[in-house]
Amino acid sequence: MSTIKERYDVLVVGGGIAGMQAALDLGEQGHKVLLVERQPSIGGVMVGLNKVFPTLDCSSCICTPRMAETRSHPNVQVETWTELTKIDRKGPGFSAMLLRKPRYVDSDACVGCGGCELACPIEVPHEFDYGLGARKAIYIEHANAIPQVPVLDTANCTFCGKCARVCPKDCVDYLQEAQQARVEVGSVVLTTGLNITPMDAKKEYHGDEFANVVNPLAMERIQSSDGPYGTVIRPSDGKIPRKIAYIQCAGSRDKSIGITYCSRVCCMYALKQAVLMRHYVHDLDVTLFHMDIRAFGKGYEQFYRRALAEGVKVVKGKVAKISQAENKDVILRVERLEEGRVVEERFDMVVLSQGLVPGWHAAGVVDVDEADDGFFAAPQAKLQPCATTIPGVFAGGVAAGPKDIPDAIVEAGDAAMAAANWLQKNNWCDATDEVTAK
Repeated sequence: MSTIKERYDVLVVGGGIAGMQAALDLGEQGHKVLLVERQPSIGGVMVGLNKVFPTLDCSSCICTPRMAETRSHPNVQVETWTELTKIDRKGPGFSAMLLRKPRYVDSDACVGCGGCELACPIEVPHEFDYGLGARKAIYIEHANAIPQVPVLDTANCTFCGKCARVCPKDCVDYLQEAQQARVEVGSVVLTTGLNITPMDAKKEYHGDEFANVVNPLAMERIQSSDGPYGTVIRPSDGKIPRKIAYIQCAGSRDKSIGITYCSRVCCMYALKQAVLMRHYVHDLDVTLFHMDIRAFGKGYEQFYRRALAEGVKVVKGKVAKISQAENKDVILRVERLEEGRVVEERFDMVVLSQGLVPGWHAAGVVDVDEADDGFFAAPQAKLQPCATTIPGVFAGGVAAGPKDIPDAIVEAGDAAMAAANWLQKNNWCDATDEVTAK
């Protein structure tokens, strides 16, 4: 198990694509970076996606090399399964308290063979697959996880000892305890990522009740070759879907659920998934019900036109209610705005295009102000988009507001440069050199 040192130049909080980019940019400048991630692996949401828009490149093929580069960079120390619990100002820098949660596995001795996972008799819904797949009580988060070290889920473990008996390195330690560490850093970069609005945000949609009404990230896993099914089927009965609907703004631009802003990416990820579904199931009928389509980035309008040319139906309409048939088909009551009529249509599956919300809130940890939408506030958004209300603390990626992957990467680079400038302004690196010399 790696040792958390007492002093680093920058603390990066969150190991998604933005956090990895910020850490690598700072590491390449020679700064010592501590990257903390609360999940068992770095990679964030992106490593679980199927493909990215508008190029339809493999998301994992882009993300996993960046994960490996981050883990192996000599100036970047990665600490997964670790929580940030408190940040306080200390001189020109900050003092941060970290909680390293117990894996109940010796990380240094583990070779990632997966024997413990195979031996475990317990199966529970897998969070990485949004409950569609199963995992064991001791598990490696996913096939591309970094590090390839399992975590023991004590809430579901029966402590039968089978995992410990098959381990060739005697790694399983049921008595392992959490560890606390205090570090001093010159600057902090918050890249804490995203979550999606709850499935039950709009009660009329029954997103938390009907098996074939799924969230968009679950659909990413259904479409992925390494997903829970390995092929495109619907969750309720394994049937290949022939008719799918996407409901846009199911978790955005809706005062009734308290999310009034546009999440920017929903139209594009729905169009991407719809195009891919037409590739996987050639006779599929797929319809997007929307208020309007927002194709805001480079090549996005062209992708929208491509989706239409490839048979994706885009209908201006408001879905008022979702009900379920006896065979688990989904019935939508839709106001078709351009036709001026209300109809009921039956689909095999429905995907709710939910909006983006912050993946983490700083309350009680660091006194960074949040904007009305819950993302970190930027007092000078046009001049310093990554600056927060605390000098020396910067935000990047979706932590600062909804955005797509390219914009998240660019903004993470901006946050890294701002942190480097802060270190130089406060002569932090010179002070670090003095400490090292002593």
